[in-house]
Order: sequence, then structure tokens, then C-alpha cells
Amino acid sequence: MAKKPAQEAPAPEGEEGVVEGEASAKKKPPMMIIIAAAAAVVLVGGGVTTFLLLKPKPDAHGEAGHAKPKKEKKKEEKGGHGAKEGGAPAAGAPVIKEGPDGVVFYTLPDIVVNMQAADGRSTFLKLKLTFELPDEETAEHLTSNLPRLQDMFQTFLREMRPEDLNGSQGSYQLRAELLRRVNLVAAPSKVNAVLIEEMLIN
Repeated sequence: MAKKPAQEAPAPEGEEGVVEGEASAKKKPPMMIIIAAAAAVVLVGGGVTTFLLLKPKPDAHGEAGHAKPKKEKKKEEKGGHGAKEGGAPAAGAPVIKEGPDGVVFYTLPDIVVNMQAADGRSTFLKLKLTFELPDEETAEHLTSNLPRLQDMFQTFLREMRPEDLNGSQGSYQLRAELLRRVNLVAAPSKVNAVLIEEMLIN
């Protein structure tokens, strides 16, 4: 007589829960990997976007954009104009403006000099001078010789006393002396006039 195959004993209810728990535990790791991969893609994409946005853009004009500074540099070497009308002057650079009837106004950087008063105390003189020039070439010549001009003025003004500058006679003599000195530097050109825009004695 054939024996009936032994039937598998049904698993107790507790064991079924364990088998299902193992299956769900096996499903969780792939889900975690997908989330981690998605986060990595987002971070890499954000990094690439940031890099592209912060990367300096090339000049739209190509090489033509590089030629412009060279021209400006040549201008500075040739004339060293300082600033013309509408431009901001560089520190210590003269300001050049066109005036009426073809004259050119050439304003020096402020001159500050220490003078000795008669009683021996120290006094400061601040001058703002503008020259009336016949043409642009004279302005270029003065700009290239600006250190000589400033030295000449400083040396002359330090020898003066505050009493020498009193009244209109003092201003007239000061203009005449400054004009004589600036014409020595401007030669062979000639400066038309020296204009005192500001004179402060402290």
C-alpha cells in the first residue's frame, strides 16, 4: 500500500510574519539606493549649473575688445592728458577743458605748501591754478613735464611769506611769477595766463 506523501505542516502564524518581513527587508535596500542616486544627480547638476553661471564670459567683441585698452594706453603714453571734459580725473592728474575761442584750460592738481610766517609759526598755503593755453600740444607738453613744473612751484612758494600774498598786489605778483616759471617749462610754446581759482592761507 502506497504511503501518502507527508503533507508539509502549515507554518505557524508567527513564522509567516517573519517570512513576509524578510521579503520587505529585501525590497528596502534597492529603494534606498534609488533615493541616494537621485540626490547625487541633483547635487552634481547643481554644482555644474553653479560652475557655468559663475564662469567668466568671454569678451563679445573677441580680439577687438583687447585692442581698445592698447589704444588708450598709447594715448596715455603720448599725451598723458589727465582728464578731459566729462571724464573723471585720475588722482594727481591735471584736468584739461576746451575754452572759448580755441583756448584750452589746464587745471593743475591742488598745490599745498608749508610757509614760514614772520613770527616763525608754520602756515599752509593751498592753491588751485588753471593755465590758459593756446592749444592741445602745449597741454600735452606740460603734462609730460608736470613733475618739473610742480617742483618749480613748490620751491618758489616755500620761499614766500603770507604777507607777500596780501591784497590784489600780492595776487598780481604771484600770477606774474608763476606765469614766468610755467613758460620756462612750456617753451617753445607759451602759456597765455595763470588763473588763481582758489587760494587759502591757514
